[in-house]
Amino acid sequence: MATKAKAARADLKQVEEAVAAGKQTVEQVVKASTENYGQAVSMTKDQVEKASKSLMEGYDEMTSLSQKNVEAMVKAGNLWAKSAESIGKAYFNLAQVSAEAGVEAAQAMFAAKTLKDVVDVQTGYTKSSIDTFVAEGKKINDITVKAANEALEPIQDQVNENIKTILKQPAA
Repeated sequence: MATKAKAARADLKQVEEAVAAGKQTVEQVVKASTENYGQAVSMTKDQVEKASKSLMEGYDEMTSLSQKNVEAMVKAGNLWAKSAESIGKAYFNLAQVSAEAGVEAAQAMFAAKTLKDVVDVQTGYTKSSIDTFVAEGKKINDITVKAANEALEPIQDQVNENIKTILKQPAA
């Protein structure tokens, strides 16, 4: 009986290590996603600031460019909102898959005949859950990065147009 308890503790330790590793991986994925988004926003912000300084010379030009900037922001917002729906669906799918796996694991545990069977079911469930969480986390990260890039594209295009327009203006 003591040997089974030691084996159970060893299995539990492996499970805890696997959970910790999975948590670390998810944290790294989230951090990388956040950093990429922050860099993209920072680059766009710098370009918008540079373009805004030069635009003050011509009111008509300024009005036209401002209107286009607002349109680009609206388009970016619409793209982000559409992408947020995909991100939400991915999170919902992850929650649904996790819940279903949890129910299956619980049923298997109730059907187990020995403590070893219970530990084996729990270990398999934990490994499967971590693998699923990491894989789905990567998918969510990919969707988020793609969404950020797509949402920033109209803004970047408009910034580039603004810069072209500014560079065409004669120096005062």
